Amino acid sequence: MRTENVSWYSEGDRISGLLRLPDDAAGPLRAIVQGPGWMGLKDAALYVRYHEALTAAGFAVLIFDYRGFGDSEGDRTVLSPRRQLEDLMSAVTYLESRPDIVRDSIGVFGSGGTGGGNAIMLAASDPRVRAAVSQLPVADGGDWLHRMRSEHEWLAFLEEIRADRAERAATGGSGRLVNPREEIMVPTPERRATAVKADVDGRVPAKVRLSCAQEIIDYRPAAAAAAVTTPLLVIAVEDDATTPTDHAVALYEAARGPKRLLLQRHTTHYASYDRYWEATTPQLVGWFNRYLGPADIITRSANLDHPERAMEVSA
Repeated sequence: MRTENVSWYSEGDRISGLLRLPDDAAGPLRAIVQGPGWMGLKDAALYVRYHEALTAAGFAVLIFDYRGFGDSEGDRTVLSPRRQLEDLMSAVTYLESRPDIVRDSIGVFGSGGTGGGNAIMLAASDPRVRAAVSQLPVADGGDWLHRMRSEHEWLAFLEEIRADRAERAATGGSGRLVNPREEIMVPTPERRATAVKADVDGRVPAKVRLSCAQEIIDYRPAAAAAAVTTPLLVIAVEDDATTPTDHAVALYEAARGPKRLLLQRHTTHYASYDRYWEATTPQLVGWFNRYLGPADIITRSANLDHPERAMEVSA
């Protein structure tokens, strides 16, 4: 695998990305776009093995820092799923512009919290994306943040958001700054103990606007999934304390196209990245191989009892 430093623009801000390619690639190549997971960066070691597996199968992989993160431009105090979706769409546009990429063979891979949720949002929003894999996703931001807190803590958190909103309206200021990993998300004991993201933890924004929490609360990949006809693979962990298992199941059940759910048992959220690597990764690569084939012929099929469930598959 070889890596190129690349850049493009999203809503006027320069985006910094890494394009990973097979060593012997002549192109044009099928491509996978990936935005990092919750508070992640493009160069996290966690992602490298996935990219090695995908490039070994002949794919190009584009991963990038969202606006405000890492080497990309943008306001460091803003954590916005809406902007992240815009960035993902701009990444697809960038891939389309490259002569070494097959324009109609682009998929999305999202891993971890909003990373997994953003893959759903992109698949629902952008018809240029022809296959999706969502690993350990968040499906409902409000439910996700609520479950991290006792009821009295949740009500106090909502009051903090309301008071901050009122203060901004009265003064014109940008509001309170909070630690997103401690005061928006509440880390589990496993998250505090794990070193899986230690290589990037010190380089992500330490303070963001409390107002960003409202956008997380309003974040609804589960609602978007009802519009997804893109082939979707969802990877979950049973009894996941970080991204609830029922969130992944809800995304799988809502999607209307070809779909598969992988449920990893006898492990935990962060441990699962290693424990079932050899079992899950071939299925991830296989999913993209199946649904990102040449798009010279489109076959449409429908269930005669339910004609609204029409599906399109490339051949």
